[in-house]
Amino acid sequence: MIIARHQDFLKHYKKRVSQNPKLIKKFEERLNLFLVDPNHPLLQNHKLISQKSIFRSFSITGDIRVVYKIEGDATRLYDIGTHNQVY
Repeated sequence: MIIARHQDFLKHYKKRVSQNPKLIKKFEERLNLFLVDPNHPLLQNHKLISQKSIFRSFSITGDIRVVYKIEGDATRLYDIGTHNQVY
């Protein structure tokens, strides 16, 4: 699986995640798990609804989510943050 990162994801990762070493580690662990098994129960991977119905989301922690979309052979990460920040 090819992982691409949208410009908004990079901006939000830098602002919301990059200053927290524990969160960086958890993100890397969950992203690796996502690459191996996108439907692993720990990820709570699900399709979004309403205006964001073209996207999916998986969990990094209880409140931190990654919003993504499958685009051909690639998975593009669009956002990362708390539930309130990304929805």
